[in-house]
Amino acid sequence: MQLFTKYYKLLATAKQYVSVSPFQWLKSVSWFSKDLNWYQKNAKDSAFELDLANMIPCLQDKTTLTPVEPIYFYQDTWAAEKIFNYKPTHHVDIGSSVKTIGIVSGFVPVTFIDIRPIEVTIPNLMFKAGTILELPFPDNTVESISSLCVIEHIGLGRYGDPLDTKGSEKAIAELVRVTKPGGKILFSVPIDSSCKIYFNAHRAFTPEYIFQCFSQCRLLEEKYIYGFEFVQQYQKERGFGVGVYLFEKK
Repeated sequence: MQLFTKYYKLLATAKQYVSVSPFQWLKSVSWFSKDLNWYQKNAKDSAFELDLANMIPCLQDKTTLTPVEPIYFYQDTWAAEKIFNYKPTHHVDIGSSVKTIGIVSGFVPVTFIDIRPIEVTIPNLMFKAGTILELPFPDNTVESISSLCVIEHIGLGRYGDPLDTKGSEKAIAELVRVTKPGGKILFSVPIDSSCKIYFNAHRAFTPEYIFQCFSQCRLLEEKYIYGFEFVQQYQKERGFGVGVYLFEKK
């Protein structure tokens, strides 16, 4: 019972414990205990010290499939491929996945804009503090820009930003303002059968409203993510999903 309580306290403070049901937790503790007992019995000749004080129970990784978050997987690989293919001399990103943008910086210099600084440093990745509502660039100067799953949050207060009912529209206007004619904009947001707010997580758009907001641009490509599917066309009847778009400023 003492060991069981120790496991529980460890799990209660571990990130892996988030969203685990009591039944799942008990099942996980069962196999974890068996694995630990086996290892203790068979580790006598090991060069590694096994101390119970150093336990970090990882109980959600024993899965039949490799876990993948499909939205970021599809949109980020899509965006990286586009940037690689049209080869800008410099790319600007606002608030997207730092991991993805770091990979992109391996083949094109990138300036990453965010209200929060990053604590990593690699060649070709520059950080500049800024807000998507007031980008630190003159009009018509950026040849390649991206903002992936960011715009939908602007003005809802989720990240400490000021409340603004037109936050998303203002952010899109800023993307368009700084992009030079012929420049590319990579963009993604949640889409739905109508424009909705899932307060205070995010907004969802219709493609028609997105195209209206980007009226100064040509649509070069659109794709949609529904669950684990990445499809070519919007399917209104499927409801919530994510749209990814490549625009070119006129």
